[in-house]
Amino acid sequence: MTAQATLIDGKYQIVRELSREGHVTLSEVLAGEGVTRRVAWFDVTSPAARQGFHAYRATLRAASPAGLTDVVARPGAYYAVWQPVTGTPLEEVAAQPKPHEEVVEALQDLAARLAEHGSALPDADVLVEGREVRVAYLRPAPEGRTPEEVARLNAAALAPFLGKRVRRKRQPGVWLTFVPGLLFLGGAGYLGAQAAKIYLNPPVQEVVGVVGQPAQAAAGRLVAQGFRVEYVPDNAGGAAIGTVVRQEPSAGTNLPAGRLVTLTFSNPPSLTVPRLEELTVDQARAALRDASLTLGKTVLTVDGTLSKTPRGRIIAQIPEPGATTQRGQPVQILVSSGVRGKETWLTNLSGLAFEAAREHARVAGLKVTRIIQQPSDAPENTVLDQKPAPYARVPVGSPVTLTVAVARYSPPTQPTGSLPLPPPPAPVVQAPVGGQTPGENGAEESAPNGSAGTPDAAQTGTEPDAAPNTSAIPDTSQDIPQQPEGPTDPGTDPGTSASPDASGDASTPGAESTPADAAPRSVRLRYQFPADLPEGTYSIFMRDADGEREVRGATASAELAGNIAEGDVTARGETVFIIRHDGEDYATVTPTP
Repeated sequence: MTAQATLIDGKYQIVRELSREGHVTLSEVLAGEGVTRRVAWFDVTSPAARQGFHAYRATLRAASPAGLTDVVARPGAYYAVWQPVTGTPLEEVAAQPKPHEEVVEALQDLAARLAEHGSALPDADVLVEGREVRVAYLRPAPEGRTPEEVARLNAAALAPFLGKRVRRKRQPGVWLTFVPGLLFLGGAGYLGAQAAKIYLNPPVQEVVGVVGQPAQAAAGRLVAQGFRVEYVPDNAGGAAIGTVVRQEPSAGTNLPAGRLVTLTFSNPPSLTVPRLEELTVDQARAALRDASLTLGKTVLTVDGTLSKTPRGRIIAQIPEPGATTQRGQPVQILVSSGVRGKETWLTNLSGLAFEAAREHARVAGLKVTRIIQQPSDAPENTVLDQKPAPYARVPVGSPVTLTVAVARYSPPTQPTGSLPLPPPPAPVVQAPVGGQTPGENGAEESAPNGSAGTPDAAQTGTEPDAAPNTSAIPDTSQDIPQQPEGPTDPGTDPGTSASPDASGDASTPGAESTPADAAPRSVRLRYQFPADLPEGTYSIFMRDADGEREVRGATASAELAGNIAEGDVTARGETVFIIRHDGEDYATVTPTP
């Protein structure tokens, strides 16, 4: 309670402050329905102060004050509530010439009970109503008071009563008891003897073990056995609050009925609640475990848009950070379900070229991360399908998958047979020029009737210095093979055949056979992704004689970084593997045979 407070424990309205002694403040308050009470508030800020309050409460139990209505002892609230009591102050009774004997005996008994707990009669506001002694208010005893000082204070308070004559107790109807006394004298003697026997030899009971049980239940069991019970708080942790951690005497001890059993219960000091905001649930659980607290059974999830709290982070907690609580108490938390971002949508991209569709996605705040190629009769690179669907609302930055058209490929149903070999080349024939015979300088003579001349020495095998002999020219109709029927080379005389190249490079159309590498074959892909692979999705495509197709679908970079992509794929012709990052070429790989 602070000086500015107007309520005590939320139910007592402060009217005025009556006194302040040490850490105890006595205030006049209004309780329910306007009833006036006095509240003694204890500022308990240390274990020693808390121990002192519990000692004060034990003194109250021993004194049984008539003015006490309630005692509260819980973390943050330690106080006693007092009600007004009628009677004559003790000072005025002490001034009387002959006080009543019952009053003097009651004062002596009260002094003895207070002395057992370190208090004395001057600590109490004592009133006398008739022959009854009442305690209207009891102040806590100062720390360090010795038993000798207590005895001195009690002797000083009782001195005015001990030196005077007292009024003896009235015994009305004594004469009526004379006859019954004689009649029951024998029985009274017997009963007295039995009572003395019981008092001097009370029944013995075995103390039950109550360690680990709630203090209230443990006290009930001991009281049922006939014992008196006293509580003593303990600051040690490790046990639930209010649980008995020790008992004296210990379990199994034989003790006469009416003896005192002391129960020490767990009442550890208050703990400070740590700050859990912006932490994850696992981090909060670890922080609470270190602070000897627990996480509440129910974890509430709320929208984190207003507080801009990421998904899975704690927005608020109950109790709030810095609040005090007891060991093992739960802390409730509110967890963010995430920040709702802006939403967008895509129009129908079907029929658009791939580049145009990708531009549409970029303008809408989306990104094409996967491309699926599908054989189709539509123009190549035309969008056939899309994901997300047209006009579906998605968060900004979401990935887009496009299905684009590629040319269809139909392999031959039957293998192609071997093509025929071309005919052998024809010998070179020199066409006659003007029908004249070469002169004496060694030139060839013209052949009569337009017949072809003799081949040169390199082709016939004759010596170059031999004189040409026209009679030796063979009949062309017999020695020169006939040209095969077919189209002639443009620019040549229809009567002559084209001269094949001496190197033999000329070939007849249709003589080229199918290349051996055009047949399907197995190629091997082996590529190691770098450990520092940029974030995104990666796809692997293969390009060969049949076109381009996807080998491995889009995969997150976290699954590929530092790993090796390896496998056998069937391909035709020249083959290359393409690795694409979010739809863009990232690397090319040449397959191994």
